[in-house]
Amino acid sequence: MRDRMKKYFPIFVLPTLTAFSIAFLIPFVMGILLSFTEFRTVIDAKWIGINNFAKAFDDKDFLNALWFTIRFAFVAVIIINVFGFLLAMLLTTELKGRNIFRAVFFMPNLIGGIVLGYIWLLIINGFLFNFDMTITYKPEYGFWGLIILTTWQLIGYMMVIYIAGIQNIPTEVKESARIDGAGPLHMLTGITIPLVSPSFTICLFLTLTNSFRLFDQNLALTAGAPSKQTQLLALDIYNTFYSSVGDEGVGQAKAVIFFIIVAVIAFIQLRISRSREVEN
Repeated sequence: MRDRMKKYFPIFVLPTLTAFSIAFLIPFVMGILLSFTEFRTVIDAKWIGINNFAKAFDDKDFLNALWFTIRFAFVAVIIINVFGFLLAMLLTTELKGRNIFRAVFFMPNLIGGIVLGYIWLLIINGFLFNFDMTITYKPEYGFWGLIILTTWQLIGYMMVIYIAGIQNIPTEVKESARIDGAGPLHMLTGITIPLVSPSFTICLFLTLTNSFRLFDQNLALTAGAPSKQTQLLALDIYNTFYSSVGDEGVGQAKAVIFFIIVAVIAFIQLRISRSREVEN
């Protein structure tokens, strides 16, 4: 049986491998190569070495977008996971209508980013118009607007993951802890949080990567205004690549830098989270 599976394995893998290579692997390798060139189309690329990377780090808009993205991701990851976990704790109790609440909190995750951005643009501007302001009046308004939007979109998804983790805690462990006199706080810190560590690892990874890759919500909500001060990295790369003729190589270099930053941060976060899971 195993010999037969090995014989036909390449036949079944070939279509998927071909699609993966065409849609991801080849464009990814070409993107890295193009970051070292000056080009307008892929057929007129001219090798210029690391000049594009030097221009990227000399671009104040790129550095501002990088710092803005780091601050945004840090705050978003904390808020989304804290409230997602608290909601999961609440909705795993004997609360009436808890399944309805779960569905309601999960629904924003099904709405497209552009639509979500315009929805919150109307809501926030509708409130700020009372004070003769808009979301682009100050960078702080755009920052917290993005935090609110992202939290509203992702909190339900993280909640579902946390609920799955909480419900997988063995009943025997909970009962033993209660018999030993464990109170609610000890149950939370000594039983629930350690045993839900795999869910924390998944949710931290998802919120971190989603926060760094945020694009369409940023485009719809603030478009980087005022003066590109609320521009996340993805939007800055898009503007560099498509809005500035001759800077396509710089935009591609920024994309490579962006990929490296996200990959390194995600790898470090996963290593730390996994090590804590082993300890627990």
